[in-house]
Amino acid sequence: MSETAGDAKPEVKQASKEVKESENVAEKYSAMTVSKNSEINMGELSSVFSAVPTHKPVKKQIQFVEEKQEFSRFPTKTGRRSLSRSISQSSTDSYSSAASYTDSSDDETSPRDKTQVNSKGSSDFCVKNIKQAEFGRREIEIAEQDMSALISLRKRAQSEKPLAGAKIVGCTHITAQTAVLIETLVALGAQCRWTACNIYSTQNEVAAALAERGVAAFAWKGESEDDFWWCIDRCVNTEGWQPNMILDDGGDLTHWVYKKYPNVFKKIRGIVEESVTGVHRLYQLSKAGKLCVPAMNVNDSVTKQKFDNLYCCRESILDGLKRTTDVMFGGKQVVVCGYGEVGKGCSAALKALGAVVYVTEIDPICALQACMDGFRVVKLNEVIRLVDVIITCTGNKNVVTRDQLDRMKNGCIVCNMGHSNTEIDVASLRTPELTWERVRSQVDHVIWPDGKRVILLAEGRLLNLSCSTVPTFVLSITATTQALALIELYNAPEGRYKQDVYLLPKKMDEYVASLHLATFDAHLTELTDEQAKYLGLNKNGPFKPNYYRY
Repeated sequence: MSETAGDAKPEVKQASKEVKESENVAEKYSAMTVSKNSEINMGELSSVFSAVPTHKPVKKQIQFVEEKQEFSRFPTKTGRRSLSRSISQSSTDSYSSAASYTDSSDDETSPRDKTQVNSKGSSDFCVKNIKQAEFGRREIEIAEQDMSALISLRKRAQSEKPLAGAKIVGCTHITAQTAVLIETLVALGAQCRWTACNIYSTQNEVAAALAERGVAAFAWKGESEDDFWWCIDRCVNTEGWQPNMILDDGGDLTHWVYKKYPNVFKKIRGIVEESVTGVHRLYQLSKAGKLCVPAMNVNDSVTKQKFDNLYCCRESILDGLKRTTDVMFGGKQVVVCGYGEVGKGCSAALKALGAVVYVTEIDPICALQACMDGFRVVKLNEVIRLVDVIITCTGNKNVVTRDQLDRMKNGCIVCNMGHSNTEIDVASLRTPELTWERVRSQVDHVIWPDGKRVILLAEGRLLNLSCSTVPTFVLSITATTQALALIELYNAPEGRYKQDVYLLPKKMDEYVASLHLATFDAHLTELTDEQAKYLGLNKNGPFKPNYYRY
């Protein structure tokens, strides 16, 4: 399928019993205020929040590949061979830069071949250079300045240690902002082991800073495919330590544990997942009756969808394209594949700078939204020879095929803003008749025999985190949501959550949003008793029903 899908929203089916429970939750929570100076009893959090299980119809089936797939093998600079592709396809389907190029770094030694210790004498980590820890610490401190809500949550709950005894294994982007989340979890009592969900997005100095503080971090920028899976395994498989919580971004960690360590997987108390790809996999496991632990779908929370996906991508798409190509957008013809929240953000930003933006969609509702926003909805084949930039934002596979790559104009820029790296058929470009030329970090010219060049960014992986950065404030919103979801799942009484996938309750979304309003000196209007009665609401929320679409 070469066309695209917008972000599918799960259909929430609630029984009358669940509706009544939700009303009880609202009443119980009404005593808890969300003002800047309010206090929250973390010990009561589990009894306050009660998420609603959803059974989301999966329109795009992402198959678990059981059989070993054959790929052309490109030797890495360390001489290691890639592992079997039988676990996941989301993060490492295209070939890493290490497979085709010599890194320009001064230190060519693989971190796996080094013996490093931190100042405490621990060697339970694997990063590029532990000596960069001081520099990474400064980056983390800068990030903390714009993550005041997460820091506030840390200070409020630190004395109660709501995650005492939690052993969290995480697989996310390792950046300064993620480090603030990890150190918040540690401050709340958790033990953490961490690896990267993307081989290009790791900030080496931040990974070093985490390792120096005692977090078992296994990640560095430019990992090979073999390195990627080795790092995940080192986080999970260690003597004397067994995880009981998972925080994942993309599903690679979850499925590695599910496939390789089934006994460990059965003892997990909860999974928190923040990406479209990972959520699809969780729903697939649930549908097949193989999900034996409760999971929280953070991706479809309002605070994630609207802020991380829409507002974040609206800014970071421009940053990533400018840093890599120095392109001027005015007058350029751009096609954005997919008009979900990510596609909406990208399209709006490019239109504002004078680009002529086309949109491709399979969903008639998203397509109509694009039309009403002033974009022309087309099939990719209709404009493939005309456009200057192609951006994929679907989470699907084979959105841009080899045939379409062959028909692109000279100098066309191709990049991906969806989580999964399967959207652009990069593997088909690894053929003898095409020449690859690395022109700068994460920028390749793929040259056809007639001299035509296509500019491929980050080898089809996530553009903004591979080639630039994302706004810290937006990541604070997502990180706060993740932290609360982990606290809820870990402290929930036995039986509250079944072996299913749950959405965050509306009240938790509202609480996360309220924590961030102080940054803008925003003042919420309060309902009078008469107004609240007229609307049938609790004065303290939730203010919208679960089916409300923001």
